[in-house]
Amino acid sequence: MRFASIGSGSDGNGLVVEKNTTRLLLDCGFGLRDTLTRLERLNLQPEELSGILITHEHEDHASGAYKLANKYNIPVWLTHGTHKMIERLLPKHHQASPTFKAHIIDSHDSFSIGELEITPFPVPHDAREPVQYAFSDGAKKLGVLTDTGCSTPHIEHMLSACHALVLECNHDLDLLMQGPYPWSLKQRVSGRLGHLDNLTAANILKKLDNSHLQHLIAAHLSEKNNSPELAKQALSTSMNCEAEWIGIAQQKTGFDWRQII
Repeated sequence: MRFASIGSGSDGNGLVVEKNTTRLLLDCGFGLRDTLTRLERLNLQPEELSGILITHEHEDHASGAYKLANKYNIPVWLTHGTHKMIERLLPKHHQASPTFKAHIIDSHDSFSIGELEITPFPVPHDAREPVQYAFSDGAKKLGVLTDTGCSTPHIEHMLSACHALVLECNHDLDLLMQGPYPWSLKQRVSGRLGHLDNLTAANILKKLDNSHLQHLIAAHLSEKNNSPELAKQALSTSMNCEAEWIGIAQQKTGFDWRQII
């Protein structure tokens, strides 16, 4: 199993998870042309995608999903709440003549697509029915956690014993509070339904079984309220490892393929 990012941040998100010929795109927050360009950087064509998974309805995660699915007949998996919130993005002709299948999932039930088993789990975030996902090929496990304001025992259970982890480090709390955002936005971002700051992400790490961890990627970094150096410092301190071992999911370039062995 391997994984790569086509971009991560407030301007758009997308993560590709692959096992042999099963290739899944987790979120699609970019325009159609931009998505195709980003996939090409990973030597992928949209026709090679087995499915699209959506975490929640916010534009940086979902705005391009239905456009991509409609054009290339790619099935989509999402919760009922997320589906209701982004129905407006469905192509006008879709109800009369669907070009792709939308699968409604339960946020507590695992399901399989090709050679991958996917386990969704609910997260505290200011969306209708948000989830994050863990992926398994039967031997290895990839966990993904972004767009959550705080942790829960269930989240920590879902992310323990991962072989790879993509973990939100959205902001440095001091930079956020000293920065240009209006107070209401600062409260939203730092609140229990907002986004993880570096130290909260690091504290989550301390609660996990990381004995199998091969890859740790800091994701969804704010360009105004964080830096790769600060995120790496927080996570590496928690892991007692070199800062350079921590990967960064960049807004413009994401990150290249990472193989789980």
